[in-house]
Amino acid sequence: WVGALVADVKQPILIVSEEGQEEETVTRLSRVGFDNLIGHLDGGYKAWAKAGKEIDTVNRITAEQFSKEVKIGESKIIDIRKESEYCAEHVEEAFSKPLASINDWIKDINPKEHFYLHCAGGYRSMIAASILEARGFRNFTEIEGGFNAIA
Repeated sequence: WVGALVADVKQPILIVSEEGQEEETVTRLSRVGFDNLIGHLDGGYKAWAKAGKEIDTVNRITAEQFSKEVKIGESKIIDIRKESEYCAEHVEEAFSKPLASINDWIKDINPKEHFYLHCAGGYRSMIAASILEARGFRNFTEIEGGFNAIA
């Protein structure tokens, strides 16, 4: 996803990965032209958190909680799966906003308006959540397990 989301291949990158995944991450990044790696976080995210360093979290709910609190017609739901996945089936009244084009559609989202965010299984929506938070969005909820858990 980095190739679709980060325009400048010369962007300095610090790797934060699961411990032991650093080499694979370097390989994957270099395959798409990102080789300005400045290092990796020793011990990964867990070591950072264990050291008491500041962390940021994403507001998340389970699919069961989502089904109880969502109000179709009143709640805004953003589906970040590919258009073809959305067309095959989707949550009623969800908006299709694919992750690959987040830089195009993010400007159309009101940061003050609450919305739910999901993909198929949770991986892509967590990427989107990280990007949204980095750009100042805080008023959203990511659905654990994504569409697969909702359906």
